Amino acid sequence: MRALLVVNPKATTTSGRTRDVLIHALRSDLKLDVAETEYRGHARDLARQAAVEDGVDLVVALGGDGTVNEVVNGLLSNGPSDRLPRLAVVPGGSTNVFARALGLPNDPVEATGALLDAVEHGRERAIGLGKAMTEGLPDRWFTFTAGLGFDAGVVGRVEEQRRSGRRSTHTLYVNQALRHYITEREHRRKGPIHLEINGREPVPGLVMAIVSNTSPWTFLGNRPVVPSPLASFDTDLDVFGITRMTAFGTARTVRQILCSHSPANGSAKPVGPHGKHVVSYHDVRHFTLVSQEPAPFQVDGDHLGDRSRVSFTGVRRALRVIV
Repeated sequence: MRALLVVNPKATTTSGRTRDVLIHALRSDLKLDVAETEYRGHARDLARQAAVEDGVDLVVALGGDGTVNEVVNGLLSNGPSDRLPRLAVVPGGSTNVFARALGLPNDPVEATGALLDAVEHGRERAIGLGKAMTEGLPDRWFTFTAGLGFDAGVVGRVEEQRRSGRRSTHTLYVNQALRHYITEREHRRKGPIHLEINGREPVPGLVMAIVSNTSPWTFLGNRPVVPSPLASFDTDLDVFGITRMTAFGTARTVRQILCSHSPANGSAKPVGPHGKHVVSYHDVRHFTLVSQEPAPFQVDGDHLGDRSRVSFTGVRRALRVIV
């Protein structure tokens, strides 16, 4: 099997020595070409080229969720197809939501062993993905989440801190979320975002909207964050929103998304966050988020600036993944 390994040399949790060990292990079973990313968007360009070349059977992303997202967008530049190379992931970031949602070990060495075992035994699955569309801008595929409003604002703050030299840690995310909560007082009371779903009344006044393609949405260390517990790679998209963020209500919602959602007896479906200011929808194929003013927008933890209108669609069986 011919494979391309796309390596982010700045991945948070892998050293040069570790990457050398992983490459050696992969080369023991695969005809492996290795390419290191040199600029933002390079992983997308490398995967796009692999998607049109003859003979590339597998593209392996070694890095964090941002690297994985770029590879996915490169593979799907011309849309889903059975002829596309398979995708595999070796986690190298600080959180690795997509890899962990697939059931892969969070350790890159263990994940490489699991990948080689999956290749040997032909284990793969077709997964659904989300696609975000803004008029005048390129479509953006996402593997596990997209968001408009408060959560994307937090992501933007974290990226600013990282550009100034701070390491991406869970403590950094929590601190920036608290700072953002304090500074966004006006928007916490009445949000500018409307949710539009065909055949249903629009939902106005959202402070934030989190679109999930799987569950968990992210992790705080090893603790899963679950705003939409029914979200799955096998269904369309889930939407979670909040219309008002009071101190008590927000603390209650945060507690709900951090606690276990599976009933003790296993007889009922998981229960997601609920309350007066909570909005949630499961397995929605098409919908649009419209903001009365430009609001922060993120995809798979990558801040993409401000948007006023974003349409979403769920695409089932969009890509095949080696697991």
